[in-house]
Amino acid sequence: MTTDQKPARATRGRTSRPAESAPRPPTAKRAARREPAPASPNSNEPTQLPAAADPAQRNVGHDHLNNRIFFRLFQLGNQLQQQAVQQLGITTVQWAVLGALSQDKFASGIPLAQLGEYLVVTRQSLDGVLKRLERDGLVQRVAGAEDRRARVVQMTPRGRAFWTEVRARIYQFYDQACARFSFDERVAIVHYLNELQKDLGQVNLPRIGFPKRNQN
Repeated sequence: MTTDQKPARATRGRTSRPAESAPRPPTAKRAARREPAPASPNSNEPTQLPAAADPAQRNVGHDHLNNRIFFRLFQLGNQLQQQAVQQLGITTVQWAVLGALSQDKFASGIPLAQLGEYLVVTRQSLDGVLKRLERDGLVQRVAGAEDRRARVVQMTPRGRAFWTEVRARIYQFYDQACARFSFDERVAIVHYLNELQKDLGQVNLPRIGFPKRNQN
C-alpha cells in the first residue's frame, strides 16, 4: 500500500528523493538474501525464561504486541475457514488436501503420515477429512507402487476435474483478499510468515511451572 506524499524540496547538486514515512518491506531479492539468525548451541534444551517468573522484568509493550499478532492469526484462520466454506464450498483442510494431491510429485499418491506432516495436520483430523473426500469420489486410498502393503492417498480423475474447476475460483478469492497489497508487500508477508512458522516450531518451554487445569 502507498500513501500520497509531498515531493521533497530539491537541494543543489543532488536529485531530490521523496520522503518515506515507513521503512520499505523487503523485496523478493532482499528477502531471499536475508539469512536466519544462528541457532542456539543448546537449541534442543528447554528455553529458560527468567523474565516470566518476574512480571516486573517483562516488556509490557512487547507482550501486548505479540498477543495482537497471535490473536490476529487466530482470527485469520477462523475467517479463512468461514470464507472458504461460503465462497468455495470446501473447508480449509479439504482445500489443502486437494491442493497437495494435485501436485505432480504426489500424482502416484502419498502416505497418510507424510501428507499429515506436509500439511501440519494430525492423523486423526486428516483421516476424517479423507473419508469425506472419498465419499465424494474426489480422493482414494490405494496400494503403494513400491510397497503394495502400504496405503497411499491419491486424487481421482473426478477429483482432478473438481480441483481444476475450484482452482479458478480460488485465484479470484486470492485476488480479492490481497488486492490492497503490492507484489513486494506480498513477498514480505510470505517471508515473515515463513520466519514465524520456523520459530514457532522451535518453541520449547521448560516443564517447570506448566499450568495444571485440575488442581485435585
